[in-house]
Amino acid sequence: MTLETAGLHYIGVREVKGSLMVIENVSGVGYDEVVEVVMADGSKRSGRVLEAAKDYAIVQIFGETEGLDTQKVSVRFTGTAMTTPVSIELLGRMFNGLGEPIDGGPKPMFEDKRDINGAPLNPSAREYPNDFIQTGISAIDGMNSLIRGQKLPIFSGAGLPHNKLAVQIARQATVLGEEEEFALVFAAMGIKNEEARFFIKEFEDTGALERSVVYLNLANDPTIERIITPRIALTAAEYLAFDQNMHVLVILTDMTNYAEALREISAAREEVPSRKGYPGYLYTDLATIYERAGRVKGKKGSITQMPILTMPDDDITHPIPDLSGYITEGQIVLSRELDAKGIYPPINVLDSLSRLMQKGIGKGKTREDHKNVSDQLYLAYSEGVKSRDLARIIGEKGLSERERYFLEFANQFEKKFLNQGFYENRTIERTLEIAWEILTVIPKSELIRIKEEYIEKYYPREVRVEEER
Repeated sequence: MTLETAGLHYIGVREVKGSLMVIENVSGVGYDEVVEVVMADGSKRSGRVLEAAKDYAIVQIFGETEGLDTQKVSVRFTGTAMTTPVSIELLGRMFNGLGEPIDGGPKPMFEDKRDINGAPLNPSAREYPNDFIQTGISAIDGMNSLIRGQKLPIFSGAGLPHNKLAVQIARQATVLGEEEEFALVFAAMGIKNEEARFFIKEFEDTGALERSVVYLNLANDPTIERIITPRIALTAAEYLAFDQNMHVLVILTDMTNYAEALREISAAREEVPSRKGYPGYLYTDLATIYERAGRVKGKKGSITQMPILTMPDDDITHPIPDLSGYITEGQIVLSRELDAKGIYPPINVLDSLSRLMQKGIGKGKTREDHKNVSDQLYLAYSEGVKSRDLARIIGEKGLSERERYFLEFANQFEKKFLNQGFYENRTIERTLEIAWEILTVIPKSELIRIKEEYIEKYYPREVRVEEER
């Protein structure tokens, strides 16, 4: 061992297992410390300390380790945690999973470097989320509203259009009345080249890139990078929100790929596995990402998160969606059945939930009738789904008159309210108009969740005149 001004320097390692490197007889090394690895041919890799014991350290390498000569490799411990540069010039740029530019442009001028793990935040310094974010998607805005500072994941399945939905939300999302201060941080983990091209094309063609920071970790990139990508993205988001006073929406996709990377590292370290082979600290690790959303007292900006995860075998009880549901404030669930019908976005509103919705809607925020209309839509659609299930057994002719009009409501609800175009950006007013239009399918006497004053004010006039005749 030799001591250098830039850190501790070691020659040779005990063993290499996958992306992990074990170095013996070390001292003065700390957890999460950045490591520089120089191969025998002079090429360099970076890494970080995963475990620091009394006389050894386990280092996580970002990059390939194949052909590494354990006797000739040089390892330097820098004595600092991993940081990422931040500045307002991040906006409009694309980076790889480690924060290096991939858009052909020069390296941005940076104002500061920040620890990718974020700064500790006193819970008492948080403000309760209570401002509506308009996504332009009726199933979300009307019935599972996204609130500024909330973390609201999207639970999807293999083959479902979660990538399209992510791009549409990224393109359309606005904080009403404050559009000029809104920014997007988009981080993709373990995606295919085809998916990356789709994201890049959509961001560039629609102009969304101008207000966005994009991080792309591809499927053929080192798996270990997927652990770093969301943390770098969230560090950029914290800078834009709390230093530049922006309202930032962070979309992370796919958190399942992130969790798989955690499981791979855990297996390489020969840790005792928990449910389905995932490490026992999966909940804690996910929380370190999800809990970086929110609002801070005295700060104008905010961070809102929409993580996207694909449920293995469409199993909502799988550890990844299960634990994510405990940490976050609800979920948007995509339906394979609705997708098979050609409905986009195929959001199953009955399985979806936004726990903070009531705090961000109503008079002065969206519209006074919003909550009542949402409750009525839930009730009527659930009745319609029950009628549909019954009709599969006894046929539609066997349904009662009441069951038939609720069945018709369910069909109209899916066709007109849930279903919308990929480039269709609906205002909250238009979403509520459509809701009132399809509520005319059922008798006015069935509108038991809506106040009479709202029925008088918003019930479609043409239907009211027809009824009077």
